[in-house]
Amino acid sequence: MGNKKSNRRSTTKVKIGNKQLQFFILKLMSRNQDKHFNISQILGKIKVKNSIDSVAHAVEMLKGRGLILSAKDGSVYWNPNNSATETQDVMPSSVYTGKVDMTRSGAAYIILEDMEQDVYIPARQTGTAMHGDIVKIEIPRKSGRRKPEGKIISVVKRAITHVIGTLKIYKQYAIVHPILEGKFPEVFIHPKDIEPAKDGQYVLAEITEWGMSQNKDIWGKVEKVLHKMNQNDVAMQSILLSNGFPLEFPDHVLKQAEAIDGTITPEIISQRRDFREILTFTIDPATAKDFDDAISYRVLENGNTEVGVHIADVTQYLKENSALDKEAYERSTSVYLVDRVIPMLPERLSNDLCSLNPNEDKCTFSAVFEFDEKYKIVSEWFGRTLIHSARRFSYEEAQERLESGEGDLVDELRKINAIAHKLRKDRMKKGSINFDSDEVQFELDENNKPIGVYVKERKDAHLLVEDFMLLANKAVATFLFKKAKPEVPAVYRTHDLPDLDRLADFSAFAKELGYNIKLDNPDKIAQSLNQLTEASREDESLKMLLPLAIRTMAKAEYTTENIGHYGLAFDYYTHFTSPIRRYSDVLVHRILFENLEGIMRRDKDLLEAKCKHISRQERKAMDCERESIKYKQVEYMVDKVGQIFHGVISGMIEKGIFVEVVESKAEGMIPFSRLGDSFVMETTRLKAVSKRTGEELKMGSKVLIRLDDADLDSRLLEFTLMEMDKSQEG
Repeated sequence: MGNKKSNRRSTTKVKIGNKQLQFFILKLMSRNQDKHFNISQILGKIKVKNSIDSVAHAVEMLKGRGLILSAKDGSVYWNPNNSATETQDVMPSSVYTGKVDMTRSGAAYIILEDMEQDVYIPARQTGTAMHGDIVKIEIPRKSGRRKPEGKIISVVKRAITHVIGTLKIYKQYAIVHPILEGKFPEVFIHPKDIEPAKDGQYVLAEITEWGMSQNKDIWGKVEKVLHKMNQNDVAMQSILLSNGFPLEFPDHVLKQAEAIDGTITPEIISQRRDFREILTFTIDPATAKDFDDAISYRVLENGNTEVGVHIADVTQYLKENSALDKEAYERSTSVYLVDRVIPMLPERLSNDLCSLNPNEDKCTFSAVFEFDEKYKIVSEWFGRTLIHSARRFSYEEAQERLESGEGDLVDELRKINAIAHKLRKDRMKKGSINFDSDEVQFELDENNKPIGVYVKERKDAHLLVEDFMLLANKAVATFLFKKAKPEVPAVYRTHDLPDLDRLADFSAFAKELGYNIKLDNPDKIAQSLNQLTEASREDESLKMLLPLAIRTMAKAEYTTENIGHYGLAFDYYTHFTSPIRRYSDVLVHRILFENLEGIMRRDKDLLEAKCKHISRQERKAMDCERESIKYKQVEYMVDKVGQIFHGVISGMIEKGIFVEVVESKAEGMIPFSRLGDSFVMETTRLKAVSKRTGEELKMGSKVLIRLDDADLDSRLLEFTLMEMDKSQEG
């Protein structure tokens, strides 16, 4: 009996992530070191739900690292020269680190980077962890559950350190009742920690003591009374706090920033290549307050064209391991909400010392390129420089000159744009993927209330800046990777191959709409996706496929292990061009400077740990941005309850369908229970079929919907499906 039960458990197939897949393959081969296996045999032996293509991809990655070897017949076998240290990084432990996604029931799912499935944590095993916390979990190596289940053994980092809420004072203590109850806990306050707040006021409370178990109280102190708070401010600040971003800089950090002497001394000038006499300008959004990149242009004596990409030299002022530097690392990124920016650096640096303001001498770190008459790069140079920006263009001003052929610096702009077109053409030819997805922007009134919604249009002025930033990032990464052997540890921006199982599901669905995605190899995939982007510009019915295609892609991340950037079709790529708003770029500037003349290797493990932190902060910042957009979309719809809208089915879960309003891109859910029928959803989550009539609800189907409710507190929209929208069919 016991053996049969054990066998049933061992044959349960689940889909796992790439690193787990590599482990299972390596484990199989380490136990069979005298045998050869082909891909089909490996898939049969390891008993996972993954496709044969994803297994082949994992095998290629193991071969690339020398952990397994290829035979002449195409089979693979164990590399007898493997050591324990070489294989350790793909061997999974029973202890993992991940992010908490808390459910209403008190149970949680832990999102792990290296596993396809989230790990379920029963409510009794969550301890003091809260939504968004980074935790260590333990997963029993032998489990009979189909889905992995574990328990939280410690909290690594709290997502929430402060709570905004209403103060209620009692005899022995006070309680801060959070504005968003689902995302924040109640905080108890000792009488000595209440001042200067009064009963009923909005306050910002700092959490000082977490309970030892779920039933223990959380204690804190009043940090600030919030006298002038409107609903929008509460919402935006709550979004930041719930994702772990502080609202203000500590006093000692601000004092350190203010004390910096920004004088550009003769000594500083002598250490830099002087570009102040060379035409230099910036192109940025009209509302931008900090300018971290500039472009210089000149024609050389040999007739070639020199274009310099000049980046704010933040490291001139941000001294490593200072309080200012530690705060910047902790934040790791600026956070962009709809109506405000929470900078990584205090304004003294971001808007003043480092910002490449027009008509001011500025310290920069530059990548300078020489192009011949065919716009081919014939030389490149990296180093610290000094510039003087002669002109600040908004994107609109630069675009007007490119289109009209009139205005100051029009010839220079058109020449730079021509080079950018060549760079873009070469990149696309090599397989760079162009996902031209819609970016929602809002027109706000004086109270930051949305009065209009529009999709941001990207024209040549935007793209030329982007092309030169991509060039600089690629060139710096290539320089660092090829600098020396063994390698100089560096920070790379990598993008893995797409999830082949998801891509296969997407391909089958796209085929139903008459579009064929070729899955033969990574190059064919990229080519097909680019053709889809082009086709969607002419056929609106295909446009909804783009966000679905993006979901099949791996997430870009920071790491010291260079695997290239699939989406850009670059073998080497990093982030060098935005150190005012990204700490990754600060690290790259330091590493590049240290290795311009000689060779200096930083501790790779420490650098990798910093990469993981920066990647986590980036994802949290993106969550903030999405939440603020969601809030503004719901706010825009509040006074439109009862109106009929054109919509598109944008997602599906077991409970129902999500519909996106065409005009505002706002999304809401319609439960299957409100459709008067029972629907069965396919495992791909791309289609649901009525049990009674056979009617199909497909992703991308156009519908007419009525807005029934718009709740700003919960940020939820409720719709009623009126009918399929025949008038919008392409």
